[in-house]
Amino acid sequence: MKKTISNTVKIAALAMAASLTFAGCSKGKDALVIQKQGVFTSGGSVTEPVAGNYAPEKSWLDPTRAGNTAHIDHANTFYQIPAGKTKNPIVYLHGYGQSRTGWQTTPDGREGWSDIFLRKGYPAFLVDQPRRASAGSTSRMASAGGIDAWGEDGKSYMPGDQAWYTHFRIGLVSPERYEGSAFPAGEEAQNQFFRQMTPNTGDYDEKLFGSVLSKVLSDAKAMTGKKSIYITHSQGGRVGWQTDTENMAAIVAIEPGGTPVVGSEEYNKFLAAKIPMVIYFGDYIDNGPENIMSTGFWKNVRDTAIDFAEHYNADGGDATVVDLPKAGITGNSHFMFQETNNREIADHIENWLNERGL
Repeated sequence: MKKTISNTVKIAALAMAASLTFAGCSKGKDALVIQKQGVFTSGGSVTEPVAGNYAPEKSWLDPTRAGNTAHIDHANTFYQIPAGKTKNPIVYLHGYGQSRTGWQTTPDGREGWSDIFLRKGYPAFLVDQPRRASAGSTSRMASAGGIDAWGEDGKSYMPGDQAWYTHFRIGLVSPERYEGSAFPAGEEAQNQFFRQMTPNTGDYDEKLFGSVLSKVLSDAKAMTGKKSIYITHSQGGRVGWQTDTENMAAIVAIEPGGTPVVGSEEYNKFLAAKIPMVIYFGDYIDNGPENIMSTGFWKNVRDTAIDFAEHYNADGGDATVVDLPKAGITGNSHFMFQETNNREIADHIENWLNERGL
C-alpha cells in the first residue's frame, strides 16, 4: 500500500538560497534530516462496472466505458519521518478550498508547520481529503452554489478570492491587510496564497471523510507504532469530529468550523476516549469590522467553542481554548500557520502537547 520515495533525505538551505525570490527563505538553518518519506492512499471504494462487457480492443476509445470501474473517494497522504528519536506523528488535515500544501510552506516561502514540527521530532502525515487535490477521483461532481464549487453547467468555476480574503480576516478587501497583521506582506505573497486554493471535485460528505481519515490515522499508527496528534483547520475541524478516536492521541483544532454539540454522539465519543484537545483562534474577531458578516460569524464560532470546552471539562474532559490575542500573540488571521509568527504559535502548541506527555 505504501510507496516509499527514499529512505534518507537531507533537506537543507543551500548557499544558493540567497538568490531565492522570497526574502523569508531561511538561510544557514541546520539540515532537516528525513529518515523516510512516501505517499499512500487510505480508504475509498471502487464503483460498480458500467453496464456491458469491457472491450479491450477499443480501450479508452469506447465512449460507453462498458465494463469499466473507478477507484474513488480515498485520501492521499504524503508522510515524512525525521531521523533520530521521534514523538507521536501529526496528521494534518486542511480546510475548505485548501490542500496539504498549506501546512508545508508559507506565502513568503518560509518553513510551514510540517517542517517546524519535524524539527521538533514529530513525523508528518499530510492529507488531501477525498474529492480534493491529489485525492480528487470521485464519481459525483460538486454541486453548484458553493463559493468554491462548480457552476450550474458543471464547467464554469465560481470565483471567490475576495470573498475568502474577507472571511479569513486577512483584511477587509484584498490587497489591504488589517493593522498589525502577521500575514506576509507584498503582492507576491498574496499571489502565492491565492494559488494554494483548490476546489472540491465532488460533494462535501462529512461522514465519508471522517471514515476515510479514521483509516489514515490507523495507517499512521501501523507505520509509527504511536497514536496521532490530529491537527485540523477550519472545515477540516468538522471532519475531525467525525473521525474515530481509536488511534488518536490529541486534537489541535485551528479555528474549526464548529465544535460537537454538548451531549451529542461525537461529544460523548471524545469524552469516553479521554481525548485532550486545544482549539486556537486568531485576531480580528473582537476587534473586527462590525459591519461585515464574517466578524459575527467568527465570534459565534469562538464563543460556541468556549461553551463546548467548559462543558467538556466539567464532564471530566481536557479541553483548552486559546484566544491568541489574550495570550499575547497578535495579528493572526484564519491562516495563523502561514503567517510571520507561525513558529511562535507552533511553540505554543508544543508546550501544550508536552504538558500532556506528547
